[in-house]
Amino acid sequence: MSNLVTHFEIHAGNPTEVMAFYEKVLGWTFTQVGDMEYWLIDTGDGAATDDQPGQGINGALLKRMGESPAVGGPVTGCNFVVGTDEVDEVFARGLKHGGVEALPLEDMPGVGRFGYLLDPDNNIFGVLSPILSDGTNAMEG
Repeated sequence: MSNLVTHFEIHAGNPTEVMAFYEKVLGWTFTQVGDMEYWLIDTGDGAATDDQPGQGINGALLKRMGESPAVGGPVTGCNFVVGTDEVDEVFARGLKHGGVEALPLEDMPGVGRFGYLLDPDNNIFGVLSPILSDGTNAMEG
């Protein structure tokens, strides 16, 4: 193994609300592990599994121990960025289903079109597409 990120975890004060948010916005599915307040996240096709490499990873959601992060406060853990071909639509769905804009969508040549949202528990996450708002690929030219 070569130091690749293989799993992520989202902490949530209200796991049911946060799971519903990610189901609606990103289409993720959740499976509870026994009686624990811990749910495995299946992020969809293309995620790596134990026996199959992929271009993405799966993760988990667990009950937060302590207070939710303050809006506008510093990030107290790692954040994640979701790659999508429909960045504008995903961002809009996030806002529609209770997310809050943390950083508006913008184009960055050589990177792509990206923005950041806060989920209902104030966890920050990004969405990124290589396709810029004018339809060109940020990685070409």
